[in-house]
Amino acid sequence: MQLLATGVLEVQDMWQRTTLSLGRMTMRRGQVGLAIAVLAAGLLLAAPAARADSITYEFTSCHITGGCGTAPYGTVTLTQNGTTVDVTVHLNDGSKFVQTGSGDQYAVKFELSSGFTVTVDQTVPGQTLAVTYDSSNTLDGDGTGNFNFGICATTTGGACAQIGGGAGFTNDITFHVASATISDFIANDKGNFFVADILSGQTGKTGPVDVSGTQVAEPGTLLLLGSGVIAVELWRRARGLRRR
Repeated sequence: MQLLATGVLEVQDMWQRTTLSLGRMTMRRGQVGLAIAVLAAGLLLAAPAARADSITYEFTSCHITGGCGTAPYGTVTLTQNGTTVDVTVHLNDGSKFVQTGSGDQYAVKFELSSGFTVTVDQTVPGQTLAVTYDSSNTLDGDGTGNFNFGICATTTGGACAQIGGGAGFTNDITFHVASATISDFIANDKGNFFVADILSGQTGKTGPVDVSGTQVAEPGTLLLLGSGVIAVELWRRARGLRRR
């Protein structure tokens, strides 16, 4: 948000300086075109400063008998950090990660384009988070399709096992994918990117929620949209000056 605020302030400053210049003098056609071109270039340069190499997805699809309450139920944020993608999975409304799947027991499952090296941070006291890669894509998403990666919590560091609501955890799950880009996160056979097994903080029911690919707009995207609006307004003002 700080980067977005910085970019917006830069655009506001350019807007004020440019409109002040337009108001003080009647510009010839060439001068008007040059002023708008300079402003457009400045806006494009400001946009990267406001845009991080990051996208955020929301868990909006509920597959829980008894319901999940009001979406979104959580978020998945992917950030490109050099050649590594850092991922944070967060649940809203006090919901907990659990492992109650009928086929296998994972807190989070996701799909990557290949068998990348995935390292998970140990963020849950008293439990060990472990990563599983299945090249056959048979990690069952309980109605959300099959995935090739899963993360589970164990108390012994052994095989994944059932974790009900009492042993669930609210801590974010964070992990890192080496030698990868954000585009290596792909949809599975049912069009889903991530699924989390949760105990809903709104309804008290357990089951999967998933991400089907709709991402939250990046700050840079919003800034460029605003830049287009500003450019149109400047063009209108310039036309008005030429007609005087």
